Amino acid sequence: MIKTDTIDQIAYELYQAEREAYEINKFVDQYPELDLAIAYEIQDKLINIKCQKENTVISGRKLGLTSKAKQEMMGVHEPSYGVLLDNMKIDEDAVISIKPFIHAKIEPEIAFVFKKDIKGPFVSIADVLEATDYVTPAMEIIDSRYKNFNFTLIDVIADNSSSSRYILGSKRYKVEEVDLELMGCVFKKNGEIFATSAAGSIMGNPARAIAWMANKLIARGQHIKAGEVVLSGALTGAEAIAKGDQFTVSFDGIGSLKVSFTE
Repeated sequence: MIKTDTIDQIAYELYQAEREAYEINKFVDQYPELDLAIAYEIQDKLINIKCQKENTVISGRKLGLTSKAKQEMMGVHEPSYGVLLDNMKIDEDAVISIKPFIHAKIEPEIAFVFKKDIKGPFVSIADVLEATDYVTPAMEIIDSRYKNFNFTLIDVIADNSSSSRYILGSKRYKVEEVDLELMGCVFKKNGEIFATSAAGSIMGNPARAIAWMANKLIARGQHIKAGEVVLSGALTGAEAIAKGDQFTVSFDGIGSLKVSFTE
């Protein structure tokens, strides 16, 4: 059984690594007794530290490993999730400095913003759609704190699922106005197509991924709250970011979003 002070220590090491932008070793090598439940405990502790020290609050959640390909690559059978904080949000069309990051990557997402709490007792896709205020294009900047972006599922969950920053589109679209299975996505890097995908690449429907997370949160005494944003999972692979890069994501029916990076 892992001790509470060990959980506190791991969370603080992850916080320091992000704040000072340096790499650390995987924790499963040092603590083989770590499991998924403990990893989410560490994540909760890390979020508490960040909220206190950075004077911020929880603004939502994010999903990871929502595609079968990524799950098979990690040797797991289900997604993971993390927490978004208010100070992670970046304005649309922003020019972003790469200095705060260790080895950042970017992914296209569909963001859901909720108009009411999702408490269960069991959450269905219909419940998610009914509670959704609107959807909008989004991108997430992920930035693992582990050496060489190399980690296990347990490590990445503890590290708040590699969360770093997120960008939301300014336009709002009702879920009944879009096709959450067939809606196409084009992700461009420096004007060239990097990848294409469809909304259904996220567990057949991104609302299904959110329902999965909502039920996991309820089992842990937490829930999605009114006003929160949920990034429903990456539609393509993540692409490394370098100085001077510009990324654009375009969705059928809900517009596009652009960000640029500087030193």
